[in-house]
Amino acid sequence: MDIKHYMNQVGQQARTASRAMAKADTATKNKALLLIAAAIRRDAPLLRAANELDLAEARKNGLADAMVDRLTLSDKAIATMVEGLEQIVALADPIGEMSNLKFRPSGIQVGQMRVPLGVIGIIYEARPNVTVDAAGLCIKSGNATILRGGSEAIHCNQALAKLVKEGLGGAGLPENGVQVIATTDRAAVGELITMPQYVDVIVPRGGKGLIERLMRDGTVPMIKHLDGICHVYIDDKADIDKALPIAFNAKCHRYGTCNTMETLLVARGIAAQVLPLLAKLYADKQVELRADAEAQVILAGYPYLTSASEEDWGTEYLAPILAVKIVTDIDEAIAHINTYSSQHTDAIVTEDYSRSLRFLREVDSASVMVNASTRFADGFEYGLGAEIGISNDKLHARGPVGLEGLTSLKYVVFGHGEVRE
Repeated sequence: MDIKHYMNQVGQQARTASRAMAKADTATKNKALLLIAAAIRRDAPLLRAANELDLAEARKNGLADAMVDRLTLSDKAIATMVEGLEQIVALADPIGEMSNLKFRPSGIQVGQMRVPLGVIGIIYEARPNVTVDAAGLCIKSGNATILRGGSEAIHCNQALAKLVKEGLGGAGLPENGVQVIATTDRAAVGELITMPQYVDVIVPRGGKGLIERLMRDGTVPMIKHLDGICHVYIDDKADIDKALPIAFNAKCHRYGTCNTMETLLVARGIAAQVLPLLAKLYADKQVELRADAEAQVILAGYPYLTSASEEDWGTEYLAPILAVKIVTDIDEAIAHINTYSSQHTDAIVTEDYSRSLRFLREVDSASVMVNASTRFADGFEYGLGAEIGISNDKLHARGPVGLEGLTSLKYVVFGHGEVRE
């Protein structure tokens, strides 16, 4: 395959399709989404069979357990994909929405209209559910999209691509409104990120290595999804009955996700009380605790205890490993988080209202939580229907990127024959 020629063709098709996608009405877009959902439900056995081919290859190649977990398309994952599409259908269509209309002294009325971005290129690894989530969000927001999933999910992604095309065609939308790259050649990524004539924005979902490459080589603007170095801080005014399940769930619900806690901070005044109780919970899951010197004293005898290094405070493990540090108070906790966090998701457990507000104001992350597990940092849980990624950026979109994150605003002016004096 001539990759450059192939990607150029994909880009041209996406740009052409984007014009039809942008002007599609809400009913047509919703029809496409419901047809895709029905096709996924109908062909669930075929999707699982395709996924098994990917899983067999992944195990053969020694893919890490966390990545295999991301790659697995269970019955629950398929049901969640369908539910996500149905939630997107139920959401208000942002396209064409006008806001901030104001009359000016000249007599003109000035406001803003929400419009699609155009063509969105999405690069992601492992998770086949991203194919459907991304396609659904781009369709509803009136965008065309080019999806480049990881090579480890090629069989499942191609099976899903057929169902998406079926839904688009059935609703009278261009089938090239969503294109899934059919090659695993990495050169396709290099072409995709250097086609500003066809692609308006890139949304990368992957590890640091991928993001660094795209930032270095790309010429298309990006909405970046970096690593998730997430913290839970247990304040000395925390309710222990809340702190234990939150700190356990944030780490152990799933290890391979970007909203999983990687560092636990505990106030000195409550550490001797809460850490032994948490240790019993973590021991059942054989979680390795990489603790600072003060925490090691309290955790003495814990079977999976090691010393934390400076590197541990800035590491996304995606594994049953947790860094543990005792801090003096909320000031030290906030300072630590703002130093080592990837600005993804951080949480405080406290019954002190003033401290909770300080934490919300001062922690510089896309999602900041009070008395809740970091695992809630997710488009589905936030009621966005699905998400295209979780942006650590500060410009354009931040946090879970749903429908509005895939749109822009343009100014609109209503006049009555006015001319500028």
